[in-house]
Amino acid sequence: MSTTDPDALLGPADIRELAAALGVRPTKQRGQNFVIDANTVRRIVRTAGVRPQDSVVEVGPGLGSLTLALLEVAERVTAIEIDDVLAGALPATVAARLPDLADRFALVHADAMQVTELPGPPPTALVANLPYNVAVPVLLHMLATFPTIERTLVMVQAEVADRLAAQPGNKVYGVPSVKANWYAEVRRAGSIGRNVFWPAPNVDSGLVSLVRREPPRTSASRGEVFAAVDAAFAQRRKTLRAALAGWAGSPAAAEAALVAAGVSPQARGEALTVAEFAAIAEHRPR
Repeated sequence: MSTTDPDALLGPADIRELAAALGVRPTKQRGQNFVIDANTVRRIVRTAGVRPQDSVVEVGPGLGSLTLALLEVAERVTAIEIDDVLAGALPATVAARLPDLADRFALVHADAMQVTELPGPPPTALVANLPYNVAVPVLLHMLATFPTIERTLVMVQAEVADRLAAQPGNKVYGVPSVKANWYAEVRRAGSIGRNVFWPAPNVDSGLVSLVRREPPRTSASRGEVFAAVDAAFAQRRKTLRAALAGWAGSPAAAEAALVAAGVSPQARGEALTVAEFAAIAEHRPR
């Protein structure tokens, strides 16, 4: 591994110069907020527990702030970037800033939601500053598509971080919480202030750690379990007997599935674990 070079990472002036040279103005449409603080990206890499043997995938690398910090530690970094200009510029930034490590970097110019394979060895970690407007679907897509990802650390809007890490019974526990729990142990891993971004967002950010584990043992498929989750939270104020009526075919059928799964028909979705949703899915009328 190379020794870390403090001048290799991008600071506020570097970010603005790069953006100006490329004619890049961050867009709300793509949720772009570039990290301009080297200490923050090193903290993210540290919190993610990136190891020298890791093959890391990064989504939405932007101008390369986090990419460079990941390359200082990991064996390989593959970045997925949808923006034409940013994707075109990133390899040159890596080559200029970390020339000895440029051969460990790969760029995939694509929409992360459409990516189903990556170059090089299978990824072992996902570390990303996810665009706020697509954070949850991108995260779930990557976890579903690349089962070799053992550890994930994502920076997302604080409110989304709270939802992802929420436990049953919490008022913000919902679809993202349950689906993330299908794949991993999820926890809040810190907060990020607004002043480390350019432009500064009008919301706070949070770090979420996900450590892969086996999904619940169930005869139901992931799709079947997720369908039950979606139905339960589509009408979250209703009891599960009522909320799952359409999913099961009738209120009586929903009640029968719930009783068979050992779940009270009067419970609400926000009280259930992912394992309980899996048990309910097993008993859906065929």
